[in-house]
Amino acid sequence: MAYKIIASQCTACGACEFECPNSAISMKGDIYVIDAVKCTQCEGHFDEPQCAAVCPVEGTCVPA
Repeated sequence: MAYKIIASQCTACGACEFECPNSAISMKGDIYVIDAVKCTQCEGHFDEPQCAAVCPVEGTCVPA
């Protein structure tokens, strides 16, 4: 299952984009989005999804 970004909570800080090992996060309009096809929840890279770990707004990067 991929992760998603709750658009209404995204501050567009960009922290998540640079932490994603699969380049699954990109800017779309004025918020960031996660490409579900590319998202592996960081399995094989980290113990937890990095988008959720680095996001300054708790509950913004969540399982889809």
